[in-house]
Amino acid sequence: MRVEVDVPKCVASGQCVMIAPDVFDQREEDGIVVLLDEQPASELHADVRESAVVCPAAAIRVVEK
Repeated sequence: MRVEVDVPKCVASGQCVMIAPDVFDQREEDGIVVLLDEQPASELHADVRESAVVCPAAAIRVVEK
């Protein structure tokens, strides 16, 4: 799995950080998403997929390998 984020689309809701804090974080100044791990471990895949589904801005893309 590879994770991509479209930073300009992010609305800083923080859903991804709550679901997958090992993969996503937020910038201090504006809450915009920060991708911590582009290729997360397999045990995080379900959380990353859920993050992509619940993202209100559809800013997270999961590329399955």
